[in-house]
Amino acid sequence: MRPTLIRRDLGGLVPPKIASPSILTSGQGEGLAPLVGFYSRLPKGAAPKPAIRGIKERFFNGKNASGAPLVWVMGGLFALGYFIDYQKHHKNHAH
Repeated sequence: MRPTLIRRDLGGLVPPKIASPSILTSGQGEGLAPLVGFYSRLPKGAAPKPAIRGIKERFFNGKNASGAPLVWVMGGLFALGYFIDYQKHHKNHAH
């Protein structure tokens, strides 16, 4: 990977004004106070559960994961195809 891509990807982890090279390379502990203060204000613990969005998250992920919706879709497509074929058969072949 190119250094610019790595720098761009990791740039969001530490804000540039807090972790400037002059503060970090000064060799003194008090220069790191803004950086320590920033990270001490970040939320701690597990992240809250995200809201359920979309069909995949609702039926195939999580504690209620099931393949039933997929079976229902397949059955519905079969029934629709059967109905269309039945109608075309009676349209073209009078009994």
